[in-house]
Amino acid sequence: MYLQKVKPFLYLGIFYLIVSFLLRLVFVFHPITTADFSFAEVLKVTSLGLVNDILVFTIASSFLALYFLFLSNGKYQNPYGQIILGVLVLAFIYILATPNNIFKQYGGGVVKIVLAFLGLKILFFALMLFLPKQRLKIRNSLYFTTLFLYVLLIIFNAVSEYFFYNEFGVRYNFIAVDYLIYTTEVIGNIMESYPIIPLFTAIFVVTGLATWWIYKKTKDSLLQLPNLVQKLTLLGVFAVLLGISLSFAEKINLKKGNIFQQEIAANGMVKFYEAFSNNTLDFFTFYPTVDQKAAEKNTLLPLGTTTLSRTITSDKPELQKNVVLISIESLSAAYMKAYGYEESVTPFLDQLAQKSLFFTNLYATGNRTVRGLEALTLCIPPTAGESVIKREKENKNKFTTGSVFKSKGYSVKYLYGGYSYFDNMKDFYGGNGYEIVDRDNFTPEEITFANVWGVCDEDMAKKAISEMNKDYKAGKPFFHHWMTVSNHRPFTYPEGKIDIPADSKSRKGGVKYTDYSIMKFFEMAQKQPWFKNTVFVIVADHCSSSAGKTELPMDKYRIPAMIYSPEFVAPQKFSQVTSQIDVMPTVLGLLNFKYQSKFLGQDVFSKNFVPRAYIATYQDLGFVKDNYLTVISPTKNIKQYQLVQKPNTNTTTEFNIYYTENLLQDNPRKDLVDQTISNYQSTSFWLKNKMLDK
Repeated sequence: MYLQKVKPFLYLGIFYLIVSFLLRLVFVFHPITTADFSFAEVLKVTSLGLVNDILVFTIASSFLALYFLFLSNGKYQNPYGQIILGVLVLAFIYILATPNNIFKQYGGGVVKIVLAFLGLKILFFALMLFLPKQRLKIRNSLYFTTLFLYVLLIIFNAVSEYFFYNEFGVRYNFIAVDYLIYTTEVIGNIMESYPIIPLFTAIFVVTGLATWWIYKKTKDSLLQLPNLVQKLTLLGVFAVLLGISLSFAEKINLKKGNIFQQEIAANGMVKFYEAFSNNTLDFFTFYPTVDQKAAEKNTLLPLGTTTLSRTITSDKPELQKNVVLISIESLSAAYMKAYGYEESVTPFLDQLAQKSLFFTNLYATGNRTVRGLEALTLCIPPTAGESVIKREKENKNKFTTGSVFKSKGYSVKYLYGGYSYFDNMKDFYGGNGYEIVDRDNFTPEEITFANVWGVCDEDMAKKAISEMNKDYKAGKPFFHHWMTVSNHRPFTYPEGKIDIPADSKSRKGGVKYTDYSIMKFFEMAQKQPWFKNTVFVIVADHCSSSAGKTELPMDKYRIPAMIYSPEFVAPQKFSQVTSQIDVMPTVLGLLNFKYQSKFLGQDVFSKNFVPRAYIATYQDLGFVKDNYLTVISPTKNIKQYQLVQKPNTNTTTEFNIYYTENLLQDNPRKDLVDQTISNYQSTSFWLKNKMLDK
């Protein structure tokens, strides 16, 4: 009897476990998974994954349990049926007519969702009340629909996880949460990147077939509904299983093994929940700490100071040159010839690097655009959780590169080919004194090509020249920060511009078109009267991928950066380890600016420069120094790796980006552990206490 009643859960659960198992196997053999798996490791990963999936399915079954709980024939008997129907109608009228009910206070689409649910509930309850002979058919139809929605969610989630892993090499994380928020761009990106009609057709066909199979096997469960005692017994057992699942769902993790093993063993929905609920991580709660005064001293002394706010001076006169900062979307160092890439996808930047101050050993602070923008604008190490740019309540009135230029009488602008509300850029840059020029500022005549992320980089280059000409004619020096967009999935761009067809939608095409657009920008800039008095800074925001065997694979953070200004900046290679946060303090140093600084980035030519870099995800915070990578993580974890450069015949040692990260099981360098904790702790403390404001 009881087994008959739980058949829907068993069949639906088995289907979910099969789909999840197949997805894990796909991840194990996926090209992005660069780790090798032995049979025993595959067995361990899939076994732990099975436990995770059972716990998640139990939690997800709560809605199905409630659905079965309220199935009853007795509620349609007189007078209960009429009373229930009347209550439902009154509730519908109340929500529809009352101006300030609780659902309307939530705003958004909550009211519409509740009214739609109640409306359908009233319709089907009335049909089953007044058409008793059709009651079983209607109930079966609703049961089939419920199963269909469950199966659709299972399949759709598996497909989504596959594409997310295909892009990032991990399960759902902060990026997935952002994607849920920025639905217009994300849906548009999907529509432009993938064959949507065949894909969704396949999803719905498979969903229909699987639903029909489960329905045929379990529909007998609805012929004889359980009585109240049986329902309470089943509900009690389910409540116990649910309690166990809720208690352990976030705790069943693979503690050892490489990152790929840990990610594949995990459950995507649990990872999504963790990212959603931990978009900010309090450093002092989750990370190892030291005495605050000692931390600040350890952080500031390498900068040649003992106080956060310090005076930057120069014995040379200030130079009021224009500065154009171009941060390039997703440009890994690995795509440039100098770093050993065999194809020519950055021909212009390859040439420009030879004429520039070329940072050959520079690392991005993170794996998101907002991290790159944070590093170039605030010049501070990354902090746990979301980038400062995304923290609406604490991202205004900061000490920024823009504020330094503004104090010198510069026009300060942020240029972006998309809508700058994305990733909270408009709120951040607008709240820190930048004038914003984005897609809203384009006339239809100025747009020759656009996709969901914005106008093509070529159109933005023309717009940038126009904005620079405006400031020049107004007699003001300018600092313009241009963020490119074209090197981003779906990698679409105008046809006929480069030798990679636009319909290939390949990352190589996106890289090469952005390189082409920057070349066109310089062709136009060289014709302008302000060109010779301008310093151009070209740097990537982050790499194209962050997946690797360890938490923080070094090659996934190495980015190109160069400062170009003919007749002012002598071509040279700077090969010491450098952080993205050092780029703009170095530019200010070249201009001999005198200012009161709160930057934690360094001028690489100052006498106090210490080679080191910060690389991080939203929770793993890394510090690179002396061929060691020290990583601190939540639950106060500390790991240290010795970095050994891998042999690479395609390039010289200076440009070799690949390292073996050997985990030190014993005797890590304590001085580097203390510096890692100190740097991240101090930054978190100063941000929290608004000490990095202007």
